[in-house]
Amino acid sequence: MVIEMKCPICEKGNLRKGEVEEEMFGVALGKFPAEICNKCGESFIDEEAMEKIEHKAKELGIWGLAEKLKVVKSGNSLVVRIPAKIARFLDVRAGNEVLLYPEGKKKAVFEIT
Repeated sequence: MVIEMKCPICEKGNLRKGEVEEEMFGVALGKFPAEICNKCGESFIDEEAMEKIEHKAKELGIWGLAEKLKVVKSGNSLVVRIPAKIARFLDVRAGNEVLLYPEGKKKAVFEIT
């Protein structure tokens, strides 16, 4: 007898075995086994898959790239420093030009031109 698990998110669908494509910071990490809701599409990975995802991200040098930063004042402007590990990942150097624009009230996009 197969016991179907209800989706804890939508509470309408059932979880089915499948695979999900994982990525971090726009870098593909591969496909991993997951339980996927047949109604809302939410996916759940187990601890073993999470460890593989973490290992792959560390191998690619992208684990831990996110960083909380302080905004400081410099003259009439505000300054946010770019940590070295993020600068290396983005291949941004002093003298590069960037385009900074808002994407809503709580998000800004920084593009290297």
